[in-house]
Amino acid sequence: MRRHRFGRVAAALAAVYLAAVVVLGVVAQVTGDISPIWVVVVDRHGFTIDDFPPWWWLVVVLVLIAAVQAWAYWQVLRGREQGEAARHGREVRLLRAVLYVSVGNSLLLLLPIPYTWWRGLVSVLIQLVTTWLFFRVLRGTAPRWLRLLILVTGTLCAVSDLATTVAWGLGGDLFAGITGLLWVQNLSWSMWMVSLLVAQARDPRWSAATVRFGLAAVIMSLLQPTSFMTVSLGDEVAWEELFYDLLRALSVFGLVWHARSAHDLGSLPPPAPRPRSTRAPARRWPLPMVAIVLPLLPAAANLANAMPFWLGPQNVLSNAVRENGSFELSIAWYALDLLVGVGIPSLLILAAVWWRTHRLLRATTLTLFLLAAIAVSTFAEVSPDLHGELPLYPDSLFVKDGALVSTGISPLWYGLALTASALILLIGYAAPPTQRVRRNVLVACLASVVMLCLLPAADQARGPVTTAQECDPPEPWELQLREGRRARELTAEQMFVCALRQENTGLRQFAATTPDQIVLGYGRWMCDLHTRNDSQQLARWKVDRDDLTYPLAGICPSAAAIVQAAQAEEDKEMAQLEAESQRRCDATPHHRPRIEPAKATRIKEPLWTDYGVLQTYESEEDPNLDPGNRLVSSEPGILTVLTHSDFDICVTVETYTRRPPVETKGWDTVVEVGYHSPTGEIVLTDLLSGTELPDLSLNRRAGHYRIRVHYAWFPWKGEDHAAQRLLIMAYPAPGDKEIVYRK
Repeated sequence: MRRHRFGRVAAALAAVYLAAVVVLGVVAQVTGDISPIWVVVVDRHGFTIDDFPPWWWLVVVLVLIAAVQAWAYWQVLRGREQGEAARHGREVRLLRAVLYVSVGNSLLLLLPIPYTWWRGLVSVLIQLVTTWLFFRVLRGTAPRWLRLLILVTGTLCAVSDLATTVAWGLGGDLFAGITGLLWVQNLSWSMWMVSLLVAQARDPRWSAATVRFGLAAVIMSLLQPTSFMTVSLGDEVAWEELFYDLLRALSVFGLVWHARSAHDLGSLPPPAPRPRSTRAPARRWPLPMVAIVLPLLPAAANLANAMPFWLGPQNVLSNAVRENGSFELSIAWYALDLLVGVGIPSLLILAAVWWRTHRLLRATTLTLFLLAAIAVSTFAEVSPDLHGELPLYPDSLFVKDGALVSTGISPLWYGLALTASALILLIGYAAPPTQRVRRNVLVACLASVVMLCLLPAADQARGPVTTAQECDPPEPWELQLREGRRARELTAEQMFVCALRQENTGLRQFAATTPDQIVLGYGRWMCDLHTRNDSQQLARWKVDRDDLTYPLAGICPSAAAIVQAAQAEEDKEMAQLEAESQRRCDATPHHRPRIEPAKATRIKEPLWTDYGVLQTYESEEDPNLDPGNRLVSSEPGILTVLTHSDFDICVTVETYTRRPPVETKGWDTVVEVGYHSPTGEIVLTDLLSGTELPDLSLNRRAGHYRIRVHYAWFPWKGEDHAAQRLLIMAYPAPGDKEIVYRK
């Protein structure tokens, strides 16, 4: 075991720090104040979380993060290895010194010292000197193009950092210009670190562990959001802000990488050379060719539909990266989506098959399995509604009519192809039996099961889509007039699909381009929840069974049974109401004419109007709906009778050849008006309700008539206003004078 010059002192200091944090955790549980441990572990500049209760699990998480920080402090403070110091020249010693200065500057930021903007200039200077010294030190072990990339990206990172610092010092807008500079700075820093880690991996002066810590630092930086802060409103806990605060406190690997890079330069490299990767034996080409071609098949299907992306923006992981990840992570995700979408994994498989090194084969197999896992995790689509623009992704491919749509094949087809290629590499280029380990068998079995699961799930090709025109077809009479054929009736499944696309049913709404089978699959899943009526499952998916019943009635037997029972009960109540109305009208007094009418009709069934208006339509003029007598008005070609729209009407109409005697007994209102009929068809009608009275004219005679209207309320079972009685008499006679016999 290697020992370091200050290893014991560093371990003691790390142990003291961890013990202090544990004590603060106990104090937080006793006093109920979590601020002291939060200030020490997460934020040392006074931004406490007074609103957070001292949850025991949060205290445990803070102690675990403090353990990682204590390990990092031990790595930083222990110095180079014991024994003779390595002698690599003056530039290496300068690089070691600058790296230690960078570590010291980072540790100063952890102290509760007010931060001033000019301290950023120190970081800029350290970045520039470090970049230049790495460019010089790596000559002889790294190719020139890689050293130039390190120099350019490191300098760009320092320049953007300088612009951010100066803008901050001059009072620039933190949420406008500086945010753009931070994107440039973070992107250039990530590229600088990646190129530098590649160069370090080729240089024997740095250990593999140091390179791994640098890679961890890059990954942690990608997980951090680019924005300055997240804000919580009200009394709710800002869980997102809490998560990123804890993640920032855990991001100590960059500090460890700087320190270990300096330690390794001061220590002698291990005498044993790094083991070289062995090559697997070559295989016959048909099977490797299948592994290469498989990822190209779904890519070709997508490219045939002008879709170069693998996943697109409409999935859970894309939303998480876009909303919470850093700008660099968003770009990396976009690049991954595009590269897999056009079939680039086939080139990686080709390289692995060509060189056949066990290290490259393992890395390729792991990458393919990882991409297949991403395909599975992103299969669940998010809401298709569009909120704002899509960064990076072209709107022309994914946005139609203000909604997100997907025109590509299912991502699971990619997952199936990638899994199959990975299995071919895993089985065809496996290590000899003496070198195999149990985990290889476990991975092969697990991958086989995953592929079998992906096969049926990937069958999500675009099936038939019921269009908006089919969901809202023209009226049958319109089709008969235009094309001479009847409209095709929608099936119950199509009606359900149309409802979820057009109406607010309380269920998930789908875009107009979503295949019917996707919508029906969702509906059958909801039907299963409705049928089982499991309160726990319904609460888990946040749905109410009653809200599911009517939208699912067309495709779900359990919902249809409930709806049919409710409809039967409603029909029964309606039948009882209609029977009661009929009994009321049957009980009204029959009119006995004083003279013989030419025709008389007592309408057997009770009538009703939608707005309480009965009108003739022998003229296109507007009727007078506010007569002074409140019952009847007359104009040439327009006769209007007003009733109450909320009560049934029991109607009798009579037509005479001469003037009948006036009858007022038993009536509340009796009014007579003159009416000129230009067509000889006096039919009082309510078009909205469909109510139509018999023709009042005398043998279709046009000309002048007198219309006498009798109106009265009819009491029934204790109700004074249970129904309306209406008697209308008509006879040919001149005169337009209005006569109110009773009001």
